[in-house]
Amino acid sequence: MIVNSTPAGWQIIYQQAHALLAMQLAWYWPHTLAPDRWVGLLAAIAQHDDEQAAWHGRGGHYGLTPAGAPANFTQKEFSMEQATGVLSAARFQGQWRSLLTSLHLSLLYEGLRGQNKKTDTFLDDLRAGQEQWRRALHLTKKEAQQAYDLLHWCDRLSLILCRNEIPEMGRAVEIYPGPDGTMYTLAQPEAGGPVVINPWPFREPEAAVSVEASILTQLQFRDDAELSAALKAAPIETLRWELRPAGSKK
Repeated sequence: MIVNSTPAGWQIIYQQAHALLAMQLAWYWPHTLAPDRWVGLLAAIAQHDDEQAAWHGRGGHYGLTPAGAPANFTQKEFSMEQATGVLSAARFQGQWRSLLTSLHLSLLYEGLRGQNKKTDTFLDDLRAGQEQWRRALHLTKKEAQQAYDLLHWCDRLSLILCRNEIPEMGRAVEIYPGPDGTMYTLAQPEAGGPVVINPWPFREPEAAVSVEASILTQLQFRDDAELSAALKAAPIETLRWELRPAGSKK
């Protein structure tokens, strides 16, 4: 979960919903790949955070901090079960999606190398699989990396939006380099107004994206079961953003 504090409690965005927002962003990019590869890339983006731990309804505390608050995803440790699960699911959609998903897992978890043999073996298997899929798909390492860089770019921008990380007072923040190496930034010149992306990457003159969030007013929970029940009953708020290029007069 992505957990944002509010004056009244918590704003919860599921990681799968954040991934769907990332895919909305990718949809606006120029379609530079063949249709089958482009659709596969969109699928990889939309599903890159699937296979999350099924804690809902349990009596444990997986979804909670030690203080009983909803736990943000950054407060959870690496889950081998989730990582292997999302890669296993990708394989049912083919080698292209498997390659992109594997590259994402390498980026996320390569920093854990050296901590234990099980993790190292998993990371080695990712590298071996990437080489095998690139050969099978007749892709160079650069071509595969460029496609993955779009996944990472959309993931990063979605997280900035979902985690309320847009700087105040119109200051700009870097998003991530795009597939061509260009560094993109975003800013919001007016509070609550359009978000400006510079340089403008999309094929449309402006873009509109959204994500759903659950609103909780209860601050602490006894266990996962209580949190799950509260989330199922929580009101849903749709968060929306208008994205525009620098200099737009609309």
